[in-house]
Amino acid sequence: MDAKDQSDPAIETHGGTWRFPAETALRLDSGASLSPLEIGYNTYGALNAAKSNAILVCHALTGDQYAASTHPVTGKPGWWNKVIGPGLPLDPDRYFIIATNVVGGCMGSTGPASIDPATGKVYGLSFPVITIADMVRAQAMLIEAMGIPSLLAVVGGSMGGMQVLQWAADYPEKLFSAVCIGAAARHSAQNIAFHEVGRQAIMADPDWRGGAYDAAGVRPDKGLAVARMAAHITYLSEEALQRKFGRELQRDGLSWGFDADFQVESYLRHQGQSFVDRFDANAYLYITRALDYFDLAAQHGGVLAQAFQRARAVRFCVLSFSSDWLYSTAESRDIVRALNAAGCRASFVEIETDKGHDAFFLDEPELDRTLRGFFNSTAQARGI
Repeated sequence: MDAKDQSDPAIETHGGTWRFPAETALRLDSGASLSPLEIGYNTYGALNAAKSNAILVCHALTGDQYAASTHPVTGKPGWWNKVIGPGLPLDPDRYFIIATNVVGGCMGSTGPASIDPATGKVYGLSFPVITIADMVRAQAMLIEAMGIPSLLAVVGGSMGGMQVLQWAADYPEKLFSAVCIGAAARHSAQNIAFHEVGRQAIMADPDWRGGAYDAAGVRPDKGLAVARMAAHITYLSEEALQRKFGRELQRDGLSWGFDADFQVESYLRHQGQSFVDRFDANAYLYITRALDYFDLAAQHGGVLAQAFQRARAVRFCVLSFSSDWLYSTAESRDIVRALNAAGCRASFVEIETDKGHDAFFLDEPELDRTLRGFFNSTAQARGI
């Protein structure tokens, strides 16, 4: 384990890369295995004497372990610094908060940009296909290696929420509570379609080189930027786009060409260009594929309630956003119905907002109140 500090002024951060012994392999759903395994992580706060205050934060598709600390590549604040911090719902003065980079990622965890020990070269497309369950299995290995017998909570939004559901299905004995935000129990055909557009944009970039761009000393930045632009549209609502941009022009008059005439065009181009600085194109392929493969009911005989049969002691909170069309409120209600059918304790909140799927990253007072209330009651129930 490497120890290093990537602190924001208001919060102390510890982390680095957790390196598992070569003999400790991660077994994957595909039948392959990864060894040695590395997990990039950050922690905030301190583990109490009873080891009962640990909370695992799971990130979304393009997130990482820098949930509440300055990103080392972009220099930007943590992606959940509105939730994690002193006086916030996840207060490091009370909780020991763990954020990891998923397996298949590109910020310290073993992924397609890592070195394959068998060849001494970057994995590229020789990296095995991964699943959400594989990501959770690696997280469980890390939690066990840290000496934490069970988590006070596991929490995440979007792909992070899918990891939360997988935790509840696979490791309910290691959970006291679970918070699933803006997620679904499986990827829809529309979700898969958007991801396929992004993957094809990457693979159509001449610099992708069949996934071997590292050896060629190039990067498929143009394709990755387009993939990010297409995906980013799904994170916003029509109302939010109209409110922020409408049909406002970048300058006086039209260019009568194909420059970014409209502010929304400029915004999307900026999102794409800034993304390529911090993300690996092959990692994007692998993680989107993991999302597409996610179908929790299919893992349990086609009945979603069966996935939660062993999770009856876990306290659940499920949240959705009224304007989220990527993972709709209807899909969150399906999760709640399955939890109820399994006899689990579940609370559900639909937050009225026009901010779309990305609302869980933004300043949303009702989200703050809901998380604060749930974590306070959960901590009190566990005697923290």
